Amino acid sequence: MHLSMWTYPWDLQDQGLERAVSELRDQAGLNTISLATSYHAGRFLQPRSPQQKAYFPEDGTVYYRPQDETWAGREIRPLMAANVAERGDMLAALLAARAEGGMKVSCWTVCLHNTRLGMLHPAHVTRNAFGNANYYNLCPSSPAARDYVVTMVGEITRLYKPDMLELESPNFMGFAHEFHHEKDGVGLLPEDDFLLSLCFCDHCMARAKAAGVDADSARSATRRFIAEMCDREVPQAQIPGFPAEGIDAFAAWPALHAYLLWRTEPVTSLVAEIRAQADPATKIVLIDLKDGWLGGVDLAAVGQHCDGAILCCYFMEPDAISALIEAGRAALGPEKFLGAGYRVFYPEVLSAEALAARARAAVDAGADGINFYNYGLIPAPRLGWVRKAVDGLIS
Repeated sequence: MHLSMWTYPWDLQDQGLERAVSELRDQAGLNTISLATSYHAGRFLQPRSPQQKAYFPEDGTVYYRPQDETWAGREIRPLMAANVAERGDMLAALLAARAEGGMKVSCWTVCLHNTRLGMLHPAHVTRNAFGNANYYNLCPSSPAARDYVVTMVGEITRLYKPDMLELESPNFMGFAHEFHHEKDGVGLLPEDDFLLSLCFCDHCMARAKAAGVDADSARSATRRFIAEMCDREVPQAQIPGFPAEGIDAFAAWPALHAYLLWRTEPVTSLVAEIRAQADPATKIVLIDLKDGWLGGVDLAAVGQHCDGAILCCYFMEPDAISALIEAGRAALGPEKFLGAGYRVFYPEVLSAEALAARARAAVDAGADGINFYNYGLIPAPRLGWVRKAVDGLIS
C-alpha cells in the first residue's frame, strides 16, 4: 500500500535528511515521501523547524535543476528556487537514498497555479467573462502554458526517475484562491466564485469554437450572472441545484451548459499529453478535490489517460469519505491507482482515532493508498497520529 506524506524541501533540510526519513518511515510508518518539486508562494508556520518558525517560499519556482537545453526557445520557462542552489537538491538526495534502500519518492508538482509566471505571461492566464486576468492560474487551453507543464513533467521524470509524480492544478482554478489580501464586500456565494472562475480567454474561446461550441453566447450568459450578482443588495442564489447537480444545474442555459461540458477537454487532453511525454517508469496521478468538475476535471475521462488519482478528503467524515472514494473507484475503474489525502490539521482532525477512522474508511471503500499533509506544518507528536492511522490499515 502507498503510504506517503507531503513534504517541503526546506523541512528535510531543517530536520536533516537522515532524521526526516527516520521519522517518516520508522516513527510514522510510511513508505513514500511526496516532495514538493514545483510550488507557489505562501506563509507557513513551521512548528518543527529549529529556526524558521515562519517561512515564505519563493513564488512559482521549481525545486529541481532544470536543464538549459530542455528549455531553449520555449516561451514559458521555470525558475529554479534559490533554495536548491543554497541548500541542495533534495529530490536528488532522496533518490540517492532510495538507491541505498530508502523510501520511495513521489514528486508533488504544482502545474498551472503560478502567479510569478502569470504576471510574466499575462497572455496565457485564465480570464473571466469580462476579460479580467486571474494571474495565479495559467490556462490549460494556452499552448505555451501546456508546453510548460508537459516539458516540466517530462524533464523531472526523465532526469530523476521518481516512482510517482502527482499533478496538482493542471486545471482551471477557483476565483477565491487566497491571492494577496483578497477583498470581497459582496458576499460571494459558491456559485459566484464558480462563475467568476470560468475562463473565456482567447485560447479557450478559440478552442471551444473549434469544437463547435457557441462560446460567445456562453460568455454573455456568464457576464449577465456576474453583473446581477454585483448589483444585488445581499447575496442571492441564481442557479437552482448548484452545486449538487453539477454541470446539469446549468441546463436551462444551453450555450453555457455546452461550454461547461466542453471545458473538461483542455484538462483531459493536457493530462494525456503529460502522460505521453513523461518517462513510462514514473506513475502519473492527478491530485483532485471533491466536485472536481468545478475545475474542469472529468475524473473518468482523465483516468483513461493517466495512472490514477489522489482525492483530497479534507473536512470530511468517514461516511462522506466512503462515498467519495467509491465514486472515484467507479470513475477510474479497478486497475488505476486511487489514493486519499488527509490534512493532519487541528481542529480539522481532533485526534489520532479520528484520523485512523478516516483512513480506514478510504481503504475499505477501495483506496490503494493514503497521503498525509504535511510533514513540516504539524507538531512532532502528530506523527503518532499518522502511525495510528497506518497501523489501523495494516492490522
